[in-house]
Amino acid sequence: MKIRRLRSAAPGFARELDELTGIESESADVARVAAEIVAAVKARGDAALVEYTNRFDGASVTDIRELKLDPEAFRQAFESLPDERRKALEDAAGRIDRFHRSQAGESWSYRDELGNRLGVRITALERIGVYVPGGRAAYPSTVLMTVVPARVAGVGEVVVTMPTPGGERDPMVLAALHLVGVTEAWAVGGAQAVGALAWGTESIAAVDKIVGPGNAYVAAAKRQVYGRTGIDLIAGPSEILIVTDGSAPVDWLACDLFAQAEHDELAQSLLLCPDRDYLDALASRMADLLGERERRDIIASSLESRGALIETASLEEAVEIANRIAPEHLMLAVRDPDGLLEGVRNAGAIFLGAHSPEVMGDYVAGPSHVLPTYGTARFSSPLGVEDFQKRSSVIALTPEGCRALARTASVLARSEGLEAHALAAEARSGPGHERPAER
Repeated sequence: MKIRRLRSAAPGFARELDELTGIESESADVARVAAEIVAAVKARGDAALVEYTNRFDGASVTDIRELKLDPEAFRQAFESLPDERRKALEDAAGRIDRFHRSQAGESWSYRDELGNRLGVRITALERIGVYVPGGRAAYPSTVLMTVVPARVAGVGEVVVTMPTPGGERDPMVLAALHLVGVTEAWAVGGAQAVGALAWGTESIAAVDKIVGPGNAYVAAAKRQVYGRTGIDLIAGPSEILIVTDGSAPVDWLACDLFAQAEHDELAQSLLLCPDRDYLDALASRMADLLGERERRDIIASSLESRGALIETASLEEAVEIANRIAPEHLMLAVRDPDGLLEGVRNAGAIFLGAHSPEVMGDYVAGPSHVLPTYGTARFSSPLGVEDFQKRSSVIALTPEGCRALARTASVLARSEGLEAHALAAEARSGPGHERPAER
């Protein structure tokens, strides 16, 4: 494995960085295939789900009912887990719950100087769909990181879809479903699952919002159904950017870079440091350690194609480069991480210090690991309780308050050429209009 080395002071660095970090979020072929699948599910419902599951997951089912997972199997999986694994799920779920309870919003209102009551009413979404990835790996952590915030928000119904290639159903995922109280789950993945959640089928009711990461086809399908249903974000290949001053042990940061790279070949692992000798030592140690990793082929491919060790002029410049990239995960592995934190503007999750590795955010720290990628941390945020709630404005005017505001409303309406709007305001502005007329 040979990881790319860059210098911020080198000619052409900006262009080289853009080429390294840029990636097509969706190819034309992926978008076309996803659109065809979603349209087929919309038109043919359950039959299309059975067809695509047989084709893509190697199944041989003939009836949609064979794809519905049994909650009793969730309970059995949970109770059959080794104590250490069951406790790990419980501990992680408890920490995720505790963190997200601090996010829960409450309705509020106030009285203005005219006596009018104005405010916001917060209500939970009624039914959400959670996509749990499968295939190369099983992700019980995604169950916890999506369903727990939804439960805290007060969501009534949660339906989970997940691919089960070859019919394999991971016991940790099933156990996690039991722990968070999911009673409806389907062994359906890919763009077909997104289509079912968005449009509904004979057996799966449509949802208000779809959350959770997936492959390129899932991301493309989510983009296409947005508007019919809500989505959390368009999640792409996972990313980490580490800024270090050379104070962290090289073995630690090598492991952190490997941890990100082992997701898949498109995952991105970048490290920025002003100390060239440290970068040399890290590169050498990564080469030594790679052979010990179980997923070394994936790690090597990821690091060679999309990884880099970047020498910067200073830590401050490193932070500015990080802001430009807007990574999913930003780790400040420096002696004084709080000193750099003020300069960070764009990141999905920020890990302060070498003892705050990204892996803790994946599993047990507390915040959801569903985070913005593709540089979208410039304008979007991690999945949280607010993603499962909606706000309604509440306006309760007094007769006096209505009259006092009518003239302003009328002037603005007429300036826009909307006479009926103006008349609706003016009708309430004169004496004798304190209350609706009695019949």
